Amino acid sequence: MGRATVLLAVFGLLLALTASLPNKDDWDIYSFHINATVTHRYAVTTITSRIANRMNESKETEFQIQIPKNAFISMFRLTMDGQVYDGIVKTKEQAQEQYIRAVSHGQSAGIVSSVGRTLEEFKTSVTVAAHKKVTFELKYEELLKRTHGKYELQIHARPMQPVRDFKADVYIREKASISFVDVKGGLSTKALANAITKTLADKQAWVHFYPTADQQKNCDSCGEEGMNGDLVIAYDVNRVNRFGDIKTSDGYFVHHFAPSSLPRIPKNVIFVIDQSGSMHGRKIKQTRTALLRILNDLAEDDFFGLISFDSQIIHWKRELVQATGPNLEGARQFVLNIHDRGSTNINAAVLEGARILNAHPRDGSASILILLTDGDPTSGVTNLDTIRSNVKQAVAGKFPLYCLGFGFDVNFEFLEKMSLQNSGAARRIYEDSDADLQLKGFYDEVATPLLTDVTMIYVGGTNLTQTNFSQYYNGSEIVVAGEIIDNNVENFTPQVVAISSKQKVTFSNTNDSVDPSVSDGRLQRVWAYLTVKQLLEKELLLSGPEKEKVNKEVLELSLKYSFVTPLTSMVVTKPEGEISEIHHKPKERKEPPLLPQSQSAKSIYSKSLRNSPSTQPVMMKTVRRKLLLYFNYPFSIISKTLLI
Repeated sequence: MGRATVLLAVFGLLLALTASLPNKDDWDIYSFHINATVTHRYAVTTITSRIANRMNESKETEFQIQIPKNAFISMFRLTMDGQVYDGIVKTKEQAQEQYIRAVSHGQSAGIVSSVGRTLEEFKTSVTVAAHKKVTFELKYEELLKRTHGKYELQIHARPMQPVRDFKADVYIREKASISFVDVKGGLSTKALANAITKTLADKQAWVHFYPTADQQKNCDSCGEEGMNGDLVIAYDVNRVNRFGDIKTSDGYFVHHFAPSSLPRIPKNVIFVIDQSGSMHGRKIKQTRTALLRILNDLAEDDFFGLISFDSQIIHWKRELVQATGPNLEGARQFVLNIHDRGSTNINAAVLEGARILNAHPRDGSASILILLTDGDPTSGVTNLDTIRSNVKQAVAGKFPLYCLGFGFDVNFEFLEKMSLQNSGAARRIYEDSDADLQLKGFYDEVATPLLTDVTMIYVGGTNLTQTNFSQYYNGSEIVVAGEIIDNNVENFTPQVVAISSKQKVTFSNTNDSVDPSVSDGRLQRVWAYLTVKQLLEKELLLSGPEKEKVNKEVLELSLKYSFVTPLTSMVVTKPEGEISEIHHKPKERKEPPLLPQSQSAKSIYSKSLRNSPSTQPVMMKTVRRKLLLYFNYPFSIISKTLLI
């Protein structure tokens, strides 16, 4: 492929900012079905859309779906005129080559893009002959995470027009009895109440959502283009023993561990709050509101500290203090006087928080360090690697660090790396009217430690997912998966060892804890899903040969189980002239604009050069930068690609 051809393709793609979309009045979506099956917390959702072209000429039709960010797409199928066209998961390098080859011929190309707090968008289109039909089918998989004492399955319904045959069916099957099932979300409204039915029968539950075409136009999240909203199915299970339950099948096991009848552990918590100039306005007000609510929830046997920072460190107290009435009142006054100013010295602030926690150890307590910031370090130590090294040395594995990134100006990858290095997690706080509730919601997840230094032991097990956890919180769950050596269940002995308050506790397997499951390959997929997720986190912290080794493992598993991950892509071959689309899974980052999908790359690029031929060198840099954004490719690879 010549360099000019590649440039035509790439420039055309990036300059088609106002791409024309198919006219939604030209087709009839006569059936739209969502089918989700949740087995032991692992959800497999299939969305099937059947569309007819009622016109007397060929028309382009579109399939646009939003899926949870934690999910992996595992199947896409297009059926037309009795022919089936399956999407194929390939390495990202292979997909990019096919991507550039497609757009160089003026063909369409798309991505899976991030569209909000919890969703990603999958979009594709195809030309349908007059009076013909097409069926789109997409499947994705996810392990439901337990937070606040419940699992939640999110289903986004946006068929793009009212559909006569719209059905959403959810089936839940668990080993333990299901304690409750709730349906909430933007589509769970009074106007649609009679369209929702739910049934709970011991270890099984069903939820059906069958709105009429009229209801799809008249609800709060509806309009002439139909529904555009979420259904969230929340549930939990009854736990008969503290050890949890283990399912085994085909030489694999999955262990769900979530004991609740344990005494809470008093905590030591330090809040490190960014008050730099970029926090001005609503962000600093919402932060103050959230902190005041959090202070109200501290128990009297908790100890806490507050640090605000810009270029300087502002202490409320230079040591941990008990959450007594007078101390809490003093802390509230400190919070009310946090005002935005100055630059951002993250290094000094986090190190000071770690110093205070290390200086006041308490037996039988759990320590937590929480950082909230909305930007990059701009004063003091600003080198990100140096900051991470300093923080890791100061924390020394003694407590978790949680990093909350406010908005999209923050370097989220830096926060993610720093938290993962210190047994914590990073969370983005979205700039919205409910940001204070997001902050409080995160705190609630870690507010009640029940165990520390949790070690999951599996004698007779191998290829295990993560088995060591610094803390276990009420309302959450620890999940471990692995293989059973030689599929010998009799020699497989699981055990959990942890610290509860001041004493070591051991949770041992009981006769009814291990449950042989139906041989359907699902447990193996749960293991693969968890392994890929955790390897992707591990990969963030590595470099050189170690990083390459982990990436190779992720790639092999992704290809074997047909997961669309940040290292793979779904290649969709469509019937009209073998046109291909490439669908990538985005990483958590600043949201890019959606790529255009249906405009001739060559014509747009030619027109742009006629108007301004001198801009080519500058545009070359822009192309590289945007390819880095869209494909997550290193700069050297992008440069090499553009010089083919």
